[in-house]
Amino acid sequence: MNDRKNTAFSRADILLPRDVDMAKWAVIACDQFTSEPEYWEAAAQIAGDAPSALKLVLPEAGLKADDVEERIAAINAEMDRYLEEGLFTEYRDSLFYLERTQSDGKLRRGIIGKIDLECYDYTPGSKSLIRATEGTVLERIPPRVRVRKNASLELPHVMLLIDDPAKTVIEPLIGHCSEVLYDFDLMLGGGHAKAYRLSESLAEGVMKALDALCAGAEDPLLFAVGDGNHSLATAKTCYEELKARVGAEAAAQSPARYALVEVVNLHDDALGFEPIHRVLFGVDVDDLAEAFLEYYPGSYIGRGEGHVVECFCEGREFCLTVPSPKAQLTAGTLQSFLDGYVERTGCGIDYVHGDGASKALGRQPGNLAMLLPPMLKSELFPTVVNDGVLPRKTFSMGHARDKRYYIEARRIK
Repeated sequence: MNDRKNTAFSRADILLPRDVDMAKWAVIACDQFTSEPEYWEAAAQIAGDAPSALKLVLPEAGLKADDVEERIAAINAEMDRYLEEGLFTEYRDSLFYLERTQSDGKLRRGIIGKIDLECYDYTPGSKSLIRATEGTVLERIPPRVRVRKNASLELPHVMLLIDDPAKTVIEPLIGHCSEVLYDFDLMLGGGHAKAYRLSESLAEGVMKALDALCAGAEDPLLFAVGDGNHSLATAKTCYEELKARVGAEAAAQSPARYALVEVVNLHDDALGFEPIHRVLFGVDVDDLAEAFLEYYPGSYIGRGEGHVVECFCEGREFCLTVPSPKAQLTAGTLQSFLDGYVERTGCGIDYVHGDGASKALGRQPGNLAMLLPPMLKSELFPTVVNDGVLPRKTFSMGHARDKRYYIEARRIK
């Protein structure tokens, strides 16, 4: 492996629970349904007293709870108990192939293995093999560090994207895997999950195909973080803190150097990008439009060539157009303006999924919805390479129920 350009992704020692009800074990990523506590209450009712990944993660809806430290301690203790009781089967030096049937019935495919955190850098402008797709909000990392720093296990919801339009890495596995690891319906409308362990020859084929994606590039971007950016940044932070405590040489031998992830092809037919719109509250619409035109000389009200933002407010709708924009994406053009405007005027802002929901909010008195066009998949990697990262809240990969469920685990101590 030392002569390969892909030094970032490799096989892992992956844990799966045995003799458990998998429908009660698997639970959605912790950063979903943060404003819907009833979802997490329903998940807890389904899990009941059975072994469940829900008992090993802290939903972000509870990060600010008064008893958060007690909950984190209970999570760490439950991890240790599961390990001591032999709940898991360990599949050493393995890659898993996952087929996920989404809530819309489409089949999304992925590969589960580990990445080397030495090859990941979330700093804008990084030339690492693994890069963030959006700006990392540093203040969101410490609360997650508190969850991970004393944990004996990690359960991943990180999804990394590869730019593989020829479908050379994952798709050749279709119909060629035989060792089924699990096959079950996910709770609360999450669809279905089926996974296989790759044979030696299939695993080697994946690694060679990833090598080929790196070929010819001086500073190749092999993996772009599609989901779980702050979770991966947390793993990186914990690893850097470990290096500071024990030294780089000792830390390099630790399992904490790695993180378990799922790799998905950006060009998977089931993978959809949905724009995330902006809704402003308590805003003077005319003042905002005037400020926008002043911020971008040559911009105008009306639809034209360039970056177009559709605006909806009470009794009115219009477009703002910026010809010859400097940013790659319309989201970048809009966010650059909004950052300063919101700070200066003190109006509120929210990031909303769905055209209908955004328009409905925007048409309420005192509000303004600013809708962005869908982002093309082909724009993702060039934007990360050229601009460093995407503007925050540029796109969402599918619906909440189609996010990754916690199923696999890995020792990090």
